[in-house]
Amino acid sequence: GYWASPGRSWDLKVKSRSSRFNRQRQRLESTEGNDASGPGIDTMKRLTELRSFNSIVIDKVIEAVDDVIFDSWKHNSESVPHSGVKERVVILGSGWGAHAFVSSLDASRYDATVISPRNYFLFTPMLAGAAVGTVEYRSITQPIRDANPQVDYLEATCKDVDVEKKEVACEIVVCQGTSCEIKDFNVPYDHLIIGVGASTNTFGIPGVREHCNFLKQIEDAAQLRNGIGNCFERANIPGLTDLQKQETLTFAVIGAGPTGVEFVAELCDFIEQDVPEVYPQLLPFVRVKLIEASNKVLMAFDGELQEKAIETLQARCVSGAGNVGLVEVLLKAGVKEVTSDSVILTDDTRIRYGLSVWAAGNGPVPLVLDLTKRIEEQNALQGMARGRLVVDSWLRVKGVNDGSMWSLGDCAFVEGASYPATAQVAAQQGSFLARIFSRNYNLAAPAPPRILEGGDKVGIAQTLAGLDKDVGGYAKGFQFLNLGILAYLGDSKALAQIQVADATIKGSGITGFALWRSVYLSKQVSWRNRLLVAIDW
Repeated sequence: GYWASPGRSWDLKVKSRSSRFNRQRQRLESTEGNDASGPGIDTMKRLTELRSFNSIVIDKVIEAVDDVIFDSWKHNSESVPHSGVKERVVILGSGWGAHAFVSSLDASRYDATVISPRNYFLFTPMLAGAAVGTVEYRSITQPIRDANPQVDYLEATCKDVDVEKKEVACEIVVCQGTSCEIKDFNVPYDHLIIGVGASTNTFGIPGVREHCNFLKQIEDAAQLRNGIGNCFERANIPGLTDLQKQETLTFAVIGAGPTGVEFVAELCDFIEQDVPEVYPQLLPFVRVKLIEASNKVLMAFDGELQEKAIETLQARCVSGAGNVGLVEVLLKAGVKEVTSDSVILTDDTRIRYGLSVWAAGNGPVPLVLDLTKRIEEQNALQGMARGRLVVDSWLRVKGVNDGSMWSLGDCAFVEGASYPATAQVAAQQGSFLARIFSRNYNLAAPAPPRILEGGDKVGIAQTLAGLDKDVGGYAKGFQFLNLGILAYLGDSKALAQIQVADATIKGSGITGFALWRSVYLSKQVSWRNRLLVAIDW
C-alpha cells in the first residue's frame, strides 16, 4: 500500500539576506559551484549523511511551506525566462514517482514531456478493492495531463535509450478502423527521468505467467473481477458434485505481502457481504488459500502485528458451513509449479483452485535491465540493486557522468540506502527531484549548488541553509521519511505501524481501520478522487 505509498509575489527584501546570498552566489561561482571538483569530502559527507527523524521532519515541513510559497509566486507573477532555449526534460512513466515529479515541477523552466503507455495516474494501493468492486476504476485514476497542464504527454512505450545521443526510442500502436500498425519515433532529451516502476517477478516458476492473475494495472483488476464472477457462475452449473463446486470456488493467492493480504481481505468482504445476495447456495463451498514461501506474512510489520494479521484472517468462517475457516494461511509453502487448475507446492502438495493470483514480488522492467547491462558502472553495482538502476543521493544514475539521467521509484536503488519498494518512497523522491529542477540548481555538479539568477526567489529552506557557509549553497541528498505502514485485513479491521523517531506506534482492529481509511483518502491526488472514493466506500 501507499504506507507498505502538497496575492503577493514571494520576495525576500531584507537587505542583509540579499547580501548574504549574493556573497554565497559569488563564492559558488568562483570556486566549486560550477567546478568539476565540486565540494570537499567533508561537505559531501554532511550533504549525504543519515539525518535524524526529527531533522528530516523539520526539513519536510520547511520544504512544504516553501512549495506553497513558490507555487503562489509562480501563479501570481509573470514568468521570468532564465535562458533563450529551454532544456528538454523527458519523463518515462506515469506512476507515483513520475506523477509527483510532474505535479511539483515548475514547467515554465523546461520543455517537459511525459512518455507512458498509460495516460493516467493510478492509486495502486487500492487495486485490491477495485478487483472486487469496493471502489470503481475511475475513482482511483486521474489523467496525467491534469498533473501539470504545462507538461506535454505522449501515449507511447519507450523501448530503448541512447545514452550517447540522448534520445529515447518509442513505439505507439496506431489504429484506424479495424486495422492497427506500430509506429516508431525518437524523442531527444537533455534530462531523462526514468520512473517506469517494476514488473511482476515470477522467479522462473513454470505456469505462473500462463495461469495466474496479477495485480499491477487496472486491466489486471478488471480481469480479476470478471474471473471471480466467472468462478461462481461455473460452480452454479447443474450436475456438479460438492467437491467440484469447492475446487471451482477455491481462490489461491500466492504471496503474503501487502498486495496478497489486502486482496484476500477484500475478497473475503465480497464473499461475506455480496455473495449471499446472489449465490447463497454456494457459500458453503468457498475457500481462500493464502500461500507464502517464508514463515511470515507482511514482512515489513512488527512480529506482533504479523501474528494479528494471521489471527484476523483465519478467524473468518464460511457461512453455512459451521466452524469451517474461510481463509487458510499456508506458511513455508514454496510453489514449484502452477497448472491450469492446481498450485503444486515444493512438497508436492496439490491445491486445486478456480482462480489463482500471483502477488509474490517485483522484478526489473526490460528497459531498465537493458540499461544496467549497457552502462558499465551499473553492471558492476548490480549485487544489491538486482536489476534496478543505481543512483546517487540526488537520484542521478551512476555511470552517466553528465547528470542527464535520473531514476526514481521501484526501478531505482539509492546507493548506500535500502528503501522499500512502496508508493511512499517513490512519491517523496518525485517531489524531491522536482524541487531540485525547479530551484535552478546546477544539476551536473557533484553536489548540486543553487545558482541564483535575476528573478529567482529565495525560500525559507535556502534562507536557513545559507547560515551554514559550508553546505548552505548545496542541495541535500534525498532521504526517505518513513511515516509508517498500513494494511487492510477485512471486516473493517486494519494494521497500522507508525514510526516516530525511534518509537513505533502499533494499532490494529477498528483503530487501524480508521487510520487506514483516513490516510488513503487524504493521499488521493485530487478532490475529485477523494469524493469518488468516499462515495464508493
